[in-house]
Amino acid sequence: MLAETSTTELSKKKKPKTLKENKVIAKKGGSVAGNARKDLERKLGESVISPLNAKELGKRDDKEIEAE
Repeated sequence: MLAETSTTELSKKKKPKTLKENKVIAKKGGSVAGNARKDLERKLGESVISPLNAKELGKRDDKEIEAE
C-alpha cells in the first residue's frame, strides 16, 4: 500500500507524460516502500514478510500469531 501511495503522490507532483517517465516514477515509489520495509525489519530484528495477504492478516487470531 505504501508503494502505491508513494507512486501516486510522486506522479501527481512530477506529472509524467511518457511511459518511460511513468516507469521511473513507479520504481521510485517502489523504492520508498522497500526502504521503509527494510528499515522496519532492521529495527524489529526480524522479517515482516508473510505468506498471507492483507485480507488474511486481519482474520488471524492471537493463537495463530503466537504459534509462529
